[in-house]
Amino acid sequence: MRLYLDVCCLNRPFDDQTQDRIHLETEAILSILKHVEIGDWTLVSSSVVLYEVNNIPNSDKKHRILKLCDKASEIVKLDKQIYSFSKEFMKLGFKSYDALHLSCARKAGVNIFISTDDKLVKKAYKNQDILNIKVDNPLHWLQEVL
Repeated sequence: MRLYLDVCCLNRPFDDQTQDRIHLETEAILSILKHVEIGDWTLVSSSVVLYEVNNIPNSDKKHRILKLCDKASEIVKLDKQIYSFSKEFMKLGFKSYDALHLSCARKAGVNIFISTDDKLVKKAYKNQDILNIKVDNPLHWLQEVL
């Protein structure tokens, strides 16, 4: 199983855990990362993820998230095909970074793109045939596969 976590997923363990939803999503993400660590699943990341994470102003948080990024066994680099996909996805209403993430995931041939961004997940569900990749919330997806 090849999966791609967007930056909001990587940030989730460092968000305020007093809200039930955030806590449950954090537990799902940590479980997913555990499966990556033991070799059940493969984490794919991208230069877009690394760029976003490196621009986090809080250096402690940035370093913690970069440690999570180290679990990726593959880093997708931007190229003409990714930019082309991204332009098409932006026409569907995706924000530029979301379009780039989705394009990297598509190029890498992941089985699942995971995000805690409800708007992105909902828009991706509506456009699943065009995106050509499955997009889901970590908690919902984990409940499906386990």
